[in-house]
Amino acid sequence: MAECPESNGIVNNVVSEKWCGSRKSEWVRLNVGGHHFLTTRTTLCRDPKSFFFRLCQEDNNLASDKDETGAFMIDRDPTYFSPILNFLRHSKLVIDKNLAEEGILEEAEFYNITELIQLIRDKIRIRDELPQKENRKQVYRVLQCHEDELTQMVSTMSDGWKFEQLINVGSQYSYGNEDHSEFLCVVSRECDKRERETEPTDRAKVLQQKGLRM
Repeated sequence: MAECPESNGIVNNVVSEKWCGSRKSEWVRLNVGGHHFLTTRTTLCRDPKSFFFRLCQEDNNLASDKDETGAFMIDRDPTYFSPILNFLRHSKLVIDKNLAEEGILEEAEFYNITELIQLIRDKIRIRDELPQKENRKQVYRVLQCHEDELTQMVSTMSDGWKFEQLINVGSQYSYGNEDHSEFLCVVSRECDKRERETEPTDRAKVLQQKGLRM
């Protein structure tokens, strides 16, 4: 009697009994776009919602012919099939540097491997976000202001500028009967590295250098 394949918690008892009762071989040959792959039913049936699970059950609603070797014929690109099969085997996504994630995603969606679909989508999202972060830089500006101008200046900042630090440079001037201190207000903004920066005025450069020495 043929030995029943182990389910390892992946294949349900009903399917296991069908395999044992019909003496189906554990090994399955696939012809993907003219390239042959050999794997097991346990591997292919990892996702009960997938194309391969139905293929192993020889679902009558799933049209799939066999070639002269008995391999199931699948009209898909074999280049992107190896990462799909290896994921079913090892639960890890390994992508050759010459393969595009979008191509593997297309195949994962065709085969309806839900876990792999989400994994590749996350990988693509992270990949696309990385250049955006690498092309961003933090720009700092040092603005001169007097004590009575602080509140208005901080409250009216726009275009992504935000307050970072306030430095009292210690110089004072008289206005009427009151003395007012002079401050350096450090502000910052995140911008694209390709964005042209506006050069600070000579007065701002002097105040910035003075502030750094304090």
